[in-house]
Amino acid sequence: MSVPHPRNLLANKVYMPVVPIPDGRIVDLPGRGSTYVTDTPGPTPDAPAVVLLHALGCTGLLTWFPAIPRLAERYRVITLDQRWHGQGIRGESFSLHDCADDVAALLDVLGLEKAVVAGYSMGGVVAQRTWRQHPDRVAGLVLAATSDRFQLTVAERFFFTGMGVSMLGARGIARSKVATQAARTTARAFDVDPGDIQAWAIREFRSTSPWAVAEAVTVLGRHHSRPWLGRIDVPTAVVVTNRDHIIPPQRQLALARAIRGATVHDIEAGHAGCVLESEVFVPALLEATATVAARAS
Repeated sequence: MSVPHPRNLLANKVYMPVVPIPDGRIVDLPGRGSTYVTDTPGPTPDAPAVVLLHALGCTGLLTWFPAIPRLAERYRVITLDQRWHGQGIRGESFSLHDCADDVAALLDVLGLEKAVVAGYSMGGVVAQRTWRQHPDRVAGLVLAATSDRFQLTVAERFFFTGMGVSMLGARGIARSKVATQAARTTARAFDVDPGDIQAWAIREFRSTSPWAVAEAVTVLGRHHSRPWLGRIDVPTAVVVTNRDHIIPPQRQLALARAIRGATVHDIEAGHAGCVLESEVFVPALLEATATVAARAS
């Protein structure tokens, strides 16, 4: 299946190439539960593996689908739905510790010794914890639109107590009138059923409940990795979203400065830039990933 990725929606212009959505499958992680995984081959059987961890309230595909085809030109690209999100594991409680262990368990199932772990927003927090708990499984880190801690300002406290499912501006893909019209226009241009486009986005959003998002927000509010960031010893790149009103860019830069040797790749994008401004985000992600992969090798 292919869907268009949104571009320049606020200007009510439509320049949206069709992006292929990779097929996935339900994968059992022994002793942990099952989750939805996509595993897109790279150019060669021994291509480096990159595991992509999604944002809060999203799924693996909804956060990363604009980037997967480009990444797969050089890497084996893997996504999974994290706990309580999409078709992810339904445990008794949401835990970042468990999310990180799930990543290591998935590497075991896929027969991978190591992978570059890339995370967006909440996924960046899980990526940090994956190194903390399983440093021998992480070849490098790519951290995008994320931080080492939250709830430092009054605005953030309000955000973490009351945002519900409104965190991602990307929700407008499925619901805004502008996006709906854009999807229909693109569907006509590419002879794609507009119902398929709308239905896919809506299904992905609705697969994570508001209650699950609220619980994850509470857990994220307690996250604090600053005491051990300086011990990260794998190549790391930080993609900074300079127009981010959810995680301020100065917080993202502070994260980069706390990690020895981390490179910074800043872009003019907001917090939903992974999708709504993917024409800016994807090139920066490719550069950051290439930097990490080259240093890791």
